[in-house]
Order: sequence, then C-alpha cells, then structure tokens
Amino acid sequence: MTLAWVVLIVSGVLETVWASALEASGNFHRLWPSLLFVGALACSMAGLSYAVAHIPLGTAYGVWVGIGAIGTAAYGMAVLGDPVTAARVLCLLLIVAGVVGLKLLH
Repeated sequence: MTLAWVVLIVSGVLETVWASALEASGNFHRLWPSLLFVGALACSMAGLSYAVAHIPLGTAYGVWVGIGAIGTAAYGMAVLGDPVTAARVLCLLLIVAGVVGLKLLH
C-alpha cells in the first residue's frame, strides 16, 4: 500500500472525527468540539488533497466518503443510540463493498 492510500484512509477516519465533533459542538456553541471539528476537517481535506495527486479523483473521493460515512454511521449506532437494524447494517456493508471494489479496481 502506498503512502497516498495510507493518507487517504487516515483522512477518511478524520472525516468521521469531524462529523462527530460537528454534532457534539452544539451548533458551534461548545468550544472544544468546535475546535476539534475545525482541526479534523482541515487535516482531512489536506489528506484528501494529497491523495488525489496520486490516486484518481473518483476513486479517492469515493473511498474517502465511504470511510467517513461508514465510520460516522457506526459511531452513531455505537455511541449516540442511532437505531441498529438489519437494513442499516446491510446498507453499510454495501458501502464497504463499494469502497473495497474501488480499491481493488484502481
């Protein structure tokens, strides 16, 4: 795995961090979650920018969004009490399959 792929995966995880921090910020009324949001967002975007210089845009963006969506949904279900249903889990597995497919077909 090249450095660009590692940076892309970390950037996708940071997408989960900034999305979760955004929810925790209380519409930017809480300082520390708001600062975490800004920092994670900046790092996530910088990593995505680096990755698209080495990985085709459609592949990189699809993987980045997929990791962020899966991570954020999993965080919501594990920590925030979002519903865990068979249909939701199946949809997340379909996203995983798409992300893996993009990586394998790169």
